[in-house]
Amino acid sequence: MNVTSATDKSSSTGSPNPTASNSVDYNTFLQLLVAEMKNQDPTNPMDTSQYMSQFAQLSTVEQAMQTNSKLDALLSSQSLSQANGLIGKTVSFTDATGESFSGKVVSVSINADGSIATLENGTKVAVGPGLTISQS
Repeated sequence: MNVTSATDKSSSTGSPNPTASNSVDYNTFLQLLVAEMKNQDPTNPMDTSQYMSQFAQLSTVEQAMQTNSKLDALLSSQSLSQANGLIGKTVSFTDATGESFSGKVVSVSINADGSIATLENGTKVAVGPGLTISQS
Protein backbone atom coordinates (compact mmCIF):
# COMPACT_ATOMS: atom_id res chain seq x y z
CA MET A 1 0.00 0.00 0.00
CA ASN A 2 1.38 3.40 -0.98
CA VAL A 3 0.68 6.09 1.61
CA THR A 4 1.49 9.75 1.08
CA SER A 5 2.69 11.45 4.23
CA ALA A 6 1.53 14.94 5.07
CA THR A 7 4.79 15.62 6.89
CA ASP A 8 8.47 15.51 6.00
CA LYS A 9 9.49 13.07 8.70
CA SER A 10 10.89 9.80 7.45
CA SER A 11 10.03 6.46 8.97
CA SER A 12 12.19 3.41 9.37
CA THR A 13 10.77 0.09 8.28
CA GLY A 14 13.55 -2.12 9.59
CA SER A 15 12.83 -1.76 13.28
CA PRO A 16 11.41 -4.79 15.03
CA ASN A 17 7.94 -4.61 16.50
CA PRO A 18 8.06 -6.37 19.87
CA THR A 19 4.88 -8.26 20.65
CA ALA A 20 6.04 -10.40 23.57
CA SER A 21 5.40 -9.05 27.02
CA ASN A 22 8.21 -8.86 29.57
CA SER A 23 5.79 -8.71 32.49
CA VAL A 24 5.24 -11.36 35.12
CA ASP A 25 1.58 -12.24 35.55
CA TYR A 26 -0.21 -13.15 38.76
CA ASN A 27 0.08 -16.94 38.29
CA THR A 28 3.82 -16.75 37.65
CA PHE A 29 4.24 -14.63 40.77
CA LEU A 30 2.31 -17.15 42.87
CA GLN A 31 4.39 -20.03 41.48
CA LEU A 32 7.59 -18.19 42.39
CA LEU A 33 6.25 -17.38 45.85
CA VAL A 34 5.26 -21.00 46.53
CA ALA A 35 8.67 -22.20 45.32
CA GLU A 36 10.32 -19.64 47.60
CA MET A 37 8.25 -20.87 50.55
CA LYS A 38 9.05 -24.53 49.83
CA ASN A 39 12.77 -23.91 49.46
CA GLN A 40 13.39 -21.40 52.24
CA ASP A 41 15.92 -22.03 54.97
CA PRO A 42 14.03 -23.70 57.86
CA THR A 43 16.45 -22.20 60.39
CA ASN A 44 15.82 -18.68 59.07
CA PRO A 45 12.30 -18.50 57.55
CA MET A 46 11.03 -15.43 55.73
CA ASP A 47 9.03 -13.01 57.85
CA THR A 48 5.25 -12.87 57.25
CA SER A 49 5.42 -9.11 56.77
CA GLN A 50 7.78 -9.66 53.81
CA TYR A 51 5.18 -11.91 52.15
CA MET A 52 2.45 -9.34 52.75
CA SER A 53 4.66 -6.63 51.31
CA GLN A 54 5.23 -8.70 48.15
CA PHE A 55 1.48 -9.33 47.78
CA ALA A 56 0.78 -5.61 48.17
CA GLN A 57 3.37 -4.75 45.52
CA LEU A 58 1.88 -7.32 43.15
CA SER A 59 -1.58 -5.89 43.68
CA THR A 60 -0.34 -2.38 42.89
CA VAL A 61 1.38 -3.51 39.70
CA GLU A 62 -1.65 -5.54 38.62
CA GLN A 63 -3.95 -2.53 39.12
CA ALA A 64 -1.58 -0.33 37.11
CA MET A 65 -1.59 -2.88 34.27
CA GLN A 66 -5.41 -2.96 34.27
CA THR A 67 -5.50 0.85 34.20
CA ASN A 68 -3.11 0.90 31.22
CA SER A 69 -5.27 -1.64 29.41
CA LYS A 70 -8.38 0.47 29.96
CA LEU A 71 -6.58 3.63 28.80
CA ASP A 72 -5.49 1.83 25.61
CA ALA A 73 -9.11 0.86 24.93
CA LEU A 74 -10.22 4.45 25.55
CA LEU A 75 -7.60 5.80 23.14
CA SER A 76 -8.68 3.31 20.46
CA SER A 77 -12.29 4.39 20.88
CA GLN A 78 -11.29 8.04 20.62
CA SER A 79 -9.29 7.34 17.44
CA LEU A 80 -12.32 5.67 15.86
CA SER A 81 -14.52 8.62 16.78
CA GLN A 82 -12.04 11.12 15.31
CA ALA A 83 -11.63 9.03 12.16
CA ASN A 84 -15.40 8.93 11.68
CA GLY A 85 -15.45 12.74 11.83
CA LEU A 86 -13.07 12.98 8.85
CA ILE A 87 -15.30 11.13 6.40
CA GLY A 88 -16.88 13.59 3.96
CA LYS A 89 -14.46 16.39 4.86
CA THR A 90 -11.97 17.93 2.44
CA VAL A 91 -8.32 17.59 3.37
CA SER A 92 -5.32 19.31 1.87
CA PHE A 93 -1.64 18.71 2.43
CA THR A 94 1.81 19.17 0.94
CA ASP A 95 3.97 16.09 0.51
CA ALA A 96 7.74 15.81 1.03
CA THR A 97 8.43 16.95 -2.55
CA GLY A 98 6.48 20.19 -2.03
CA GLU A 99 3.53 19.16 -4.20
CA SER A 100 0.10 20.14 -2.82
CA PHE A 101 -2.86 17.78 -2.81
CA SER A 102 -6.46 18.01 -1.70
CA GLY A 103 -9.54 15.84 -1.86
CA LYS A 104 -12.62 14.57 -0.12
CA VAL A 105 -12.14 11.78 2.44
CA VAL A 106 -14.21 8.68 1.59
CA SER A 107 -12.80 6.31 4.23
CA VAL A 108 -10.38 6.17 7.12
CA SER A 109 -8.51 3.11 8.35
CA ILE A 110 -6.77 2.83 11.69
CA ASN A 111 -3.74 0.64 12.29
CA ALA A 112 -0.88 0.49 14.78
CA ASP A 113 0.93 3.35 13.02
CA GLY A 114 -2.05 5.72 13.09
CA SER A 115 -4.93 6.72 10.83
CA ILE A 116 -4.85 6.61 7.03
CA ALA A 117 -7.44 8.64 5.09
CA THR A 118 -8.42 7.53 1.58
CA LEU A 119 -9.48 10.32 -0.77
CA GLU A 120 -12.00 10.12 -3.64
CA ASN A 121 -9.18 9.78 -6.18
CA GLY A 122 -7.67 6.83 -4.26
CA THR A 123 -4.81 8.78 -2.70
CA LYS A 124 -3.99 7.60 0.80
CA VAL A 125 -2.71 10.14 3.29
CA ALA A 126 -1.50 9.73 6.87
CA VAL A 127 -3.65 11.72 9.27
CA GLY A 128 -1.38 13.92 11.35
CA PRO A 129 0.57 17.17 11.46
CA GLY A 130 0.50 19.15 8.22
CA LEU A 131 -3.00 18.03 7.23
CA THR A 132 -5.62 20.76 6.79
CA ILE A 133 -9.24 19.67 7.28
CA SER A 134 -12.20 21.71 6.04
CA GLN A 135 -15.92 21.31 5.32
CA SER A 136 -16.79 20.03 1.85
